[in-house]
Amino acid sequence: MNTQLFTLSIIEITLSIITSIIIILITYKMLKWLFFRGHDLRGDNLAFTIFTSGIILSIGIVLSEILPSITNIIRLSTTQSETIDIINIIKYSGIYLLIGFLISVILNTSVFIIFSVLTPGVHEFKEIKNNNVSVAILVVAILLSITIITKDSVALLISSLIPYPEVTNFL
Repeated sequence: MNTQLFTLSIIEITLSIITSIIIILITYKMLKWLFFRGHDLRGDNLAFTIFTSGIILSIGIVLSEILPSITNIIRLSTTQSETIDIINIIKYSGIYLLIGFLISVILNTSVFIIFSVLTPGVHEFKEIKNNNVSVAILVVAILLSITIITKDSVALLISSLIPYPEVTNFL
């Protein structure tokens, strides 16, 4: 058994679970605070559930592209002669997750702008508050489409920030 690989996989699983739970909690609290203050959300509003699920799934898709870069930082710290200390691992991980979260916010905002342009006279948040399921499904479909299209670009951006060791160019 490769103990170094096993340890790395345990770290990655733990990091993924903790990150996912924290991001989901923050996202749900933000959505409820920003858009649905004073409304009863005991499950009577299916449109809000669909809307929230779509946003959480979108953020999950973006962050799933970032976790391999965090794993690469950890791998570099265990395999290179110039090791990266735990402080730098946490710093890079935080930067990557912050960039991913900001990109998710930009994606979500752009979806609302696109939806507003495509459907003048329809106020998506008001419709979702009024339990208009069709509007929620349409907003989520647009959001997930844009997220799936852009996720590889996010992964490329994050991987460009990994501090790989310098190598000599023999060409």
